[in-house]
Amino acid sequence: MFPTTQTPLVALTCYGMTSLKRLTLGVLLVAAGCSGPRSTGDDTPPDQQFGHRYEDRAPDGRQTVTIGPAGEGMQMSYVSAPFDSVTVRAAPPNAEQGDVQVEVLVKGAFPDGCMQLHSFEQQRTGHLITARLEARRPQGVVCFSVYRPYRFYARLDGLFGAGSYTLKLNGRAIAFQIHGTES
Repeated sequence: MFPTTQTPLVALTCYGMTSLKRLTLGVLLVAAGCSGPRSTGDDTPPDQQFGHRYEDRAPDGRQTVTIGPAGEGMQMSYVSAPFDSVTVRAAPPNAEQGDVQVEVLVKGAFPDGCMQLHSFEQQRTGHLITARLEARRPQGVVCFSVYRPYRFYARLDGLFGAGSYTLKLNGRAIAFQIHGTES
């Protein structure tokens, strides 16, 4: 049998073809067997891959943000952070470990030049994770009205076994599944 990484050679008997046509056909068959995209086994888009990060600005134009300290001596207003979507990303299942880590990718947009993320808090009760993503802006400061798309990555606490879960972020429910290892 042929090794799986090689294309078997094909012997053709081509009656009525000139030598040039047979040579051309042979070259095309060999080229077809040796070219073309080969799957790497993981065609998952980057935004759905556990652990994938854009450090600065992503191809979709969203700036990656982190939670940092507030300016000292400034009075702040706190609100639920505005967000558009949440992608729940589980680590690949591992036969030895069983349970997996889970992280979320939150995409949203700040409405002005002053707003920034303040905190991400979470609490887990069984298969329900209640989380709050909070933003802040300084009081008494004039902020330019500018749409600032962002992305924020956060790891959920603990390990997750196979099953159905619900993440409730700022009151919005996001259902997700953790799949066990295939036997």
